[in-house]
Amino acid sequence: MTKLSWLEIPSDNDFGLDNIPFGIFSVKGHKRAATRIGDSLVDLNAIQKAGLFSDVNLPEDIFNQDTLNDFIALGKATTNRTRARIQELFSYDNGELRDNESERLNVLWGLYEVEMHMPVKVGDYTDFYSSREHATNVGTMFRDPNNALLPNWLHIPVGYHGRASSIVVSGTPIHRPKGQTKADDAEVPTYGPSRLLDFELEMAFVVGKGNELGTSISVEDAEDHIFGMVIFNDWSARDIQKWEYVPLGPFLGKNFGSSISPWIITMEALEPFRAASPKQEPAVLPYLEMKKDHNFDIKLQAIIETEKGDSVTVSNSNFKYMYWSMAQQLAHHTVNGCNMNVGDMCASGTISGPTPDSYGSMLEISWKGTKPVAMPDGTERKFILDGDTVVMKAFCEKDGKRIGFGEVRTKVLPAK
Repeated sequence: MTKLSWLEIPSDNDFGLDNIPFGIFSVKGHKRAATRIGDSLVDLNAIQKAGLFSDVNLPEDIFNQDTLNDFIALGKATTNRTRARIQELFSYDNGELRDNESERLNVLWGLYEVEMHMPVKVGDYTDFYSSREHATNVGTMFRDPNNALLPNWLHIPVGYHGRASSIVVSGTPIHRPKGQTKADDAEVPTYGPSRLLDFELEMAFVVGKGNELGTSISVEDAEDHIFGMVIFNDWSARDIQKWEYVPLGPFLGKNFGSSISPWIITMEALEPFRAASPKQEPAVLPYLEMKKDHNFDIKLQAIIETEKGDSVTVSNSNFKYMYWSMAQQLAHHTVNGCNMNVGDMCASGTISGPTPDSYGSMLEISWKGTKPVAMPDGTERKFILDGDTVVMKAFCEKDGKRIGFGEVRTKVLPAK
């Protein structure tokens, strides 16, 4: 049953009392931690200053910081108690804040009054390639349709190390990247702006507990090391990527920018939406075996908006399509002794479903540009144009309960 609050929360809002996400905001340049309830931003530093977290045993000024890394590093016992206390303070029958006007005004902000920032300092970032449908589509387009998946794909969660410094928060525009491309009929490459700029509809998890170098994290323990999730748009320059990726994989075609939603949704909030993963055949090696469901039913959308304000929803996908779960990804990432740190981010890879309306990239939606998408203004989209804004949304809904991620919104500017 959905928890009721004394704050007004519309029934279709992503941020009811069952959610309680964490993020970083600023007013007049002062960054600090917050949560969101309905359409209100809740200043967690102000709540702590008012003495309302006294029973949680939090370090002084833990929320008066420009990232959540130190708070997350306190561990789930503490972060979960913090969530529970916030839920208590804003529950319908609790008057501690509701009936204290001066404190209430000090704690609550309108979303229009604040600026959101990167919620964590991302030390390292890994991008996986874990949607079977996406990998099959790409393999069909660029290789043999009868052997679309490479031999290793059904045995390991394939991934690569990306660029952490260019991950930006929703609302931050990106410039069209430049680089080398080579036409199929050309003898030599040329240099210039990418012509095939694409989005990738992904989710990412934030590491909440690290491991020492030389140790590994098991599938069974993996979720204890995951603090929560964000929406992740892994921008891709397909023409740059095509020329550079052999033999070492993505480089300039990926490292110019990735965009995330500002609120980290905790694993505890997502628990009611746990779902089974697709059946894995052939059987995975023992260190990747799952004894319970580690996937989640998260509905995903990708939308293209033009500068005129027209928009088209180009994808309706779901995180439950992921062939390799987050737990398997983290277990595989660390099986060789790789050490993870609090704030590290691991993205899922493009999440495509079984039908064209659920494909998670323009490469697939337009099928290499052969099936352009019609826009309301009469133009077409094979890939993303300058001035376009890509919006991604994600939410879970079950038995009258809704948990959402909000959105990640990014405008594409011309190449510099």
